[in-house]
Amino acid sequence: MPEKNLYLDDLYVGQTFVSGEHLLDEAQIIAYARQFDPQVFHLDPEAAKHTFFQGLAASGWHTASVSMRLVTESIPLADGVIGGGMEELAWPQPTRPGDRLHVESEIVEIIPSQSKPNRAMLRVLCQTKNQRGEVLQRFRPKMLAFKRPAA
Repeated sequence: MPEKNLYLDDLYVGQTFVSGEHLLDEAQIIAYARQFDPQVFHLDPEAAKHTFFQGLAASGWHTASVSMRLVTESIPLADGVIGGGMEELAWPQPTRPGDRLHVESEIVEIIPSQSKPNRAMLRVLCQTKNQRGEVLQRFRPKMLAFKRPAA
């Protein structure tokens, strides 16, 4: 389990975080798709065989939602994971039923605020991988981090 309540003072470029896992099954994929992305390749395993994906695939937004949970659990910033935008979001290959997802994150840059010396923007590379180590999603969020409050 990662250290609790990390402040800007605790962070450095090259620092890595690895999340726990989330097993994605057919029922989760279909339930998410029914509510948020109702396309045949996310809803119907048989019909999905005749699509570009050649089988049931999770919505990219479903993969992103699971990834967000895994990131917030694995990067315990003291004030929470406050997003400052996304520089990249890509799905190199589909997420499938039975995939066991985890996120590997690395701080690639720390940009101190010019106007507020108690904070900085973190540029982070995150990769959502399955049990075979295949990258299913790659994203580069910006996260706000704060210095430890004065005692």
